[in-house]
Amino acid sequence: MSKPATKAHTNSHTDSKKEVSKNETEPFHRTSGSEKTGKVFPFTAIVGQDEMKLCLLLNVIDPRIGGVLVMGHRGTGKSTTVRALADVLPMIERVEGDVFNRTVEEVMHEKVQQTRAKASHAARKPHAEKIPVPVVDLPLGATEDRVCGTIDIEKALTKGEKAFEAGLLARANRGFLYIDEVNLLDDHLVDVLLDVAASGVNVVEREGISIKHPARFVLVGSGNPEEGELRPQLLDRFGLHARITTITNLAQRVEIVKRRRAFDANPDEFLEAWKPEQQALQARIVQAQKLVSKVELPDDLLMLIAELCMNLGIDGHRGELTVSRAASAHAALFGRTTVALEDIKAVAVPALRHRLRRDPLETMDAGEKVERELQKILSSMNESVSLS
Repeated sequence: MSKPATKAHTNSHTDSKKEVSKNETEPFHRTSGSEKTGKVFPFTAIVGQDEMKLCLLLNVIDPRIGGVLVMGHRGTGKSTTVRALADVLPMIERVEGDVFNRTVEEVMHEKVQQTRAKASHAARKPHAEKIPVPVVDLPLGATEDRVCGTIDIEKALTKGEKAFEAGLLARANRGFLYIDEVNLLDDHLVDVLLDVAASGVNVVEREGISIKHPARFVLVGSGNPEEGELRPQLLDRFGLHARITTITNLAQRVEIVKRRRAFDANPDEFLEAWKPEQQALQARIVQAQKLVSKVELPDDLLMLIAELCMNLGIDGHRGELTVSRAASAHAALFGRTTVALEDIKAVAVPALRHRLRRDPLETMDAGEKVERELQKILSSMNESVSLS
């Protein structure tokens, strides 16, 4: 098959007694996706939706950005894009068979803390294995015990053992936690996610027994704004907000149908055709992850970011932090060690559009408002330079 010429564009919580079937909350992995083939549509073959794809890649490069909220029309590829992301992520190393995806260093450190001994005397160094970055699906119908994990009280009381069945938060550690229709998520699960996202630790307590484990993940949510708004507390936790609309370019719409039909007809051949692009993007991600910590942000651009957030009336300082981190990740993605103005322009809208104060009388789109304010500041700076 010839490839198409056009390229694509801790807090604590109490354990619940509720039961939920395994199939309802089983997280998907790299081999999931198409119900018929078990294959996932390749990330690099997705047409359009550049803002969403960029936001996801930036969070892969620097998870401190804080996740991605993708809101837009139905049938625009939101879920497909998130699930496709797993195939271009580099493998991670963990302790062999560890349900919490901890590194060897983390496990050794915990053993040292528990035994209060030197690492050489604490225990034998565990074996390591490489696994795909976990991308875990959190279904809307999941109960709290399935999300957080459960403690076997009977075994704890009769045998004195802390028997813990890991939940979805444990499986998502060092990976991605994906919530489709996030605006319909139950309030009690929103509270849990806010607690864990803030601390990076999940704590389960029941009958005086407490178990905690690391739960550091990139939160990705998608939904249709017509079906309801997100709670402000959860909305503010997302680092970037991508707006997705139905593609109106005729050629791109035709290309979407062609690629999907080709994938459905012969997924193995389609995946093989796009394998070079997938591998090239993965190599680019690996290089950017190594480079991002070395990226410098000049003071004049930092001043520009702060002035932009101040002029837009954004509360707190998450706006500046998110723009600076996203701009650094954007520079690393393109192989640069210094943030440039083009990096700030690329990330300012998704980093700030959901942080603006809501005015019911405002007719201008939030993203357009950010762009206009940025352009106003740049014009003012250019005039000052000309006068001097």
